[in-house]
Amino acid sequence: MTASMRDFGFLRVAAVSPELQVGDVTFNLDVLCTAAEQAAEQGCHLAVFPELAITGYSCGDLFYQGLLLEKARAALDQLVARSTEKWPALVVGLPLQVDGRLFNAAAVISQGRVCGIVPKTYLPNTQEFYEERWFSGARDATSDTLDWHGQGIPFGTDLLFRVEGFPAAVVGIEICEDAWVANPPSGELAVAGATLLVNLSASPETLGKHAYRRALVEAQSARCLAAYLYASAGPGESSTDLVFSGHSLIAEYGQLLAESKRFCFETQLAVADVDLQRMLHERQRSNSYAASISGRTWRSIPLNLPVTPAAELRRPLTRTPFVPSAVSERCARCEEIFAIQTTGLVKRLRHTGSRQVVLGISGGLDSTLALLVAVRAFDRLGWPRSGIIALTMPGFGTTERTRGNAEALASELGVTLRTISIDAAVRQHFLDIDHDPQRHDITYENSQARERTQILMDIANQVGGLVIGTGDLSELALGWATYNGDHMSMYGVNASIPKTLVRYLIAWCADAEFTASCRETLLDVCATPVSPELLPPDPEGLISQKTEEQVGPYELHDFFLFQVVRCNFPPSKVLFLACQAFAGVYDAAEILRWLKLFYRRFFSQQFKRSCLPDGPKVGSVALSPRGDWRMPSDASVALWLEELEKVGDVSPDSQTIASAAEG
Repeated sequence: MTASMRDFGFLRVAAVSPELQVGDVTFNLDVLCTAAEQAAEQGCHLAVFPELAITGYSCGDLFYQGLLLEKARAALDQLVARSTEKWPALVVGLPLQVDGRLFNAAAVISQGRVCGIVPKTYLPNTQEFYEERWFSGARDATSDTLDWHGQGIPFGTDLLFRVEGFPAAVVGIEICEDAWVANPPSGELAVAGATLLVNLSASPETLGKHAYRRALVEAQSARCLAAYLYASAGPGESSTDLVFSGHSLIAEYGQLLAESKRFCFETQLAVADVDLQRMLHERQRSNSYAASISGRTWRSIPLNLPVTPAAELRRPLTRTPFVPSAVSERCARCEEIFAIQTTGLVKRLRHTGSRQVVLGISGGLDSTLALLVAVRAFDRLGWPRSGIIALTMPGFGTTERTRGNAEALASELGVTLRTISIDAAVRQHFLDIDHDPQRHDITYENSQARERTQILMDIANQVGGLVIGTGDLSELALGWATYNGDHMSMYGVNASIPKTLVRYLIAWCADAEFTASCRETLLDVCATPVSPELLPPDPEGLISQKTEEQVGPYELHDFFLFQVVRCNFPPSKVLFLACQAFAGVYDAAEILRWLKLFYRRFFSQQFKRSCLPDGPKVGSVALSPRGDWRMPSDASVALWLEELEKVGDVSPDSQTIASAAEG
């Protein structure tokens, strides 16, 4: 059975800024129908048009003309008659007479019927706006049902449109000025369960208003934990003293997904796939949302939408969710992350009174970032960098390249460098436990890691200092750390930094923070393959043990981590998103292989995360048991793997699977 978009929680929506002629209902109707067809061709499930789109917003005293109002009502009938099962549901603005009053209203149309009509609540009546001259506000309505050709149509602002067969999709409607007031109706609609907020607007353009409008839509979507669809009238609406630009927007949880081109007279469609399943997850995570209570009762209106197969997503989807794509944003983010890390370490040093720190440096990414954080923390405290004791502890797998970079960094940064070989101590340990040093198994590797940790801890005791942990978030997620080895420290500065971000942070440090002293060394560290260097080098003296060949690409695992922990998505959706994001880079079978491994390791290695040292929370994903993630160490992964088996069976090789349980 082919998966549909709604199976993954997505709804494809369109915010339409139609070509329009003020007062020409026939022309406008044809444009609306054409736009509906275009939306259907693009696989949209819901299309929203601007405020009073059937007549035009700028009609002024023509709203007193009975002919215009009759034609508008007749146009709505024709729009309903022409709607088909293939069309998306439509939300269209028109002037509507009810009980002797005229309302600025939004009609919801689906598959040949009017599902409900929502009147505008707040009528602007200052500056260029005169809406109270013609319209009554929603509070003036005396009926909650409108007779439409013998049928009772729900009428009012208490309507929630629930999509049949898609519980996550609940639509709430407000009109233009409703969004600009201090307490918008959309807030109460969201509290009542609306995950998709719709706004029909005719917002005239003035200098700088588009930026404010965009910020308003983004902020309201974030505040309401919802998707927000804003359809605005285009230049054809312009008349007399006002110009309209057709600035339509689609936002989700504070992120702008799509935006129309302004000042285009032709019909514009802003199209995006909104993730309503995610909105439910975000609300379940937020006890503040749960504590918000609506003070009114609501009517639930069924809404039928077309079902479409899963397709290429129409929304921003990055392969590196922890790393901003824009260079300017990335630089600002790196600066802030580095400040959080250093501030956390400064506080710990001030609290303990320790004026020395000890950390192991390997010439790899994680230890390099930890060293840079320690250096900047000492600089902020005004302490000499000599109080930073950087230890290189060469072992069986250490290469000249990594050791050389570690020693160069220590020299260039002016910290105290100590070199202690672990060779003899580990060989003695092998004799003590009767282990064959030619057997390069997990004991062979972890004995080295634990010996290094013992050295760090003992030297910290000697100097009265703190051991700074270097392990990162990606390693914690996969359990790629030796229990009571590199897993342990007195303060872990990288605990919230995923591997894909570590490299960017070091490159940023090379360009912005440490340009003169060690830039070239830092860039070479960035270019070095990720490795624990616990197995002997190859015959050429190069790194033989490459982490990503054993556990899979970190860019995939970081992507999985974000979708699983931050978004709480099920395995099938994580796989769907990964296949979309990494199309042309990895095939589906390879992605599935590493995703299965991710789940196995993530579940089996929780015991390491249950006893993590302190470390600063940096981003929206953290695995500290005292912070964001509380998971039983003995939870079963069976349900998650069972779902993945339904979409295919591409198993990692047995050696990789076996290593997942090792510590």
